[in-house]
Amino acid sequence: MAPPAGRRVGDDFVDDSDSDVSITGLDDETSRAKAKGKGKAIDRNKKDKGKAKAKEQPYAWEASYSRSWDTVQEDERGRLEGAVQDWIARGRRRRLLAPAAAIRRTIIRHLVLVLDLSSAMLDRDMRPTRFDLMLQYAREFITEWFDQNPLGQIGVVGMRGGLGERIGEMSGNPQDVLKAISERHKLEPTGEPSLQNAIEMARASMSHLPTHSSREITIIFGSLTTCDPGNIHDTLDECLKDRIRISIVALAAEMKICRDLCAKTGGVFGVALNEGHFKDLLFELIPPPAQRAVARAGAPGANPAADLMIMGFPMRLPDTSPPSLCVCHSQMKSEGFLCPRCLAKVCDVPTDCDICGLMIVSSPHLARSYHHLFPVKPYAAVMSLEDTPDPSKRCHGCSVAFRDTPATMLGAAGEGMSPLGRYRCPECQNDFCTECDVFVHDVVHCCPGCGK
Repeated sequence: MAPPAGRRVGDDFVDDSDSDVSITGLDDETSRAKAKGKGKAIDRNKKDKGKAKAKEQPYAWEASYSRSWDTVQEDERGRLEGAVQDWIARGRRRRLLAPAAAIRRTIIRHLVLVLDLSSAMLDRDMRPTRFDLMLQYAREFITEWFDQNPLGQIGVVGMRGGLGERIGEMSGNPQDVLKAISERHKLEPTGEPSLQNAIEMARASMSHLPTHSSREITIIFGSLTTCDPGNIHDTLDECLKDRIRISIVALAAEMKICRDLCAKTGGVFGVALNEGHFKDLLFELIPPPAQRAVARAGAPGANPAADLMIMGFPMRLPDTSPPSLCVCHSQMKSEGFLCPRCLAKVCDVPTDCDICGLMIVSSPHLARSYHHLFPVKPYAAVMSLEDTPDPSKRCHGCSVAFRDTPATMLGAAGEGMSPLGRYRCPECQNDFCTECDVFVHDVVHCCPGCGK
């Protein structure tokens, strides 16, 4: 028998659309729904309390972020350009406020750049991919590194497929190093990385280096795993014996073994938050690191005696000289440099003579390496002109006029920023603008007012 109109099979009541009937059987269901609603309300209260506790106890990574948008203010014309420029300049000046005390550094550096070529570098969390961005920043890093460390040498090692792969030999010529990583099709990421194999290969390439040079390994690591054939802590102990400093720039997350490698060898470890932070972490490794503090002379572990180094200043051959064979490539060339000891011809300097082993450098390279040992003193931010009887109206470096009214910047005094845009040399008492201040300390390395 078919159910009557308005009734469905399995229903306990008839739903007549034309009648307004009160159904007593719904009372129990209504009370159950209320009970369920109370339970849901209790659950919501518990969740809200849990969220409140989570807000009171933020994650560790949240501490590294700052509300930069709160410090940006409009100028008198309602624009943000000036505020944004001041914010950028404040970040550039922050690294110039380091103590100016004399620090013992090594100007002859040997660095092995280890690149992660595993499949994890194909992730697109950094545009276009981690791999492409790493190659781009590696080229810029090598160029800037040789510009500030002309007496150093760089080798390149890759890690993929669970092995360490030598990409470029140790060389003091930036063009040779850049050529080694220029062929992208030979560096395609695949497999898993191996920190132990890569560090062992880098350590073996620096085993013959003299004691007066620094031995450093810089690793760009994008994976969360490492496929090692043995105990990597044994490799760490060998690096400590050989005085090798390991620094790691991680692109994914922090790993304990990476932190231990850097902390125990005296290196630097950092996790990149974005593309710009990745470049900042990498370029912070360009200046030569300070040597570790050890005991005074006469005590155990005293500073080693300062040994004299033999260097040769070559004679440069012009392009019009007759062609002859070079000892480095065995090619006929006109231009080049002659070793002052054995008169062998080399193509570029600085390098070691392949015949007699003499270190060949040019005097400009040697002079340019000294700015790390004797840096320009930080310029003092001028907060007011009340104590200055006759202040200059233009920058001593570029002759740009200073602003007349002080700018309103939050926290400017605490971060070393001058509201007047003036920075004064402590030696010659000349005033410089923000751009000249950064340019003098980053590029020129010599004050144009006093020559120091």
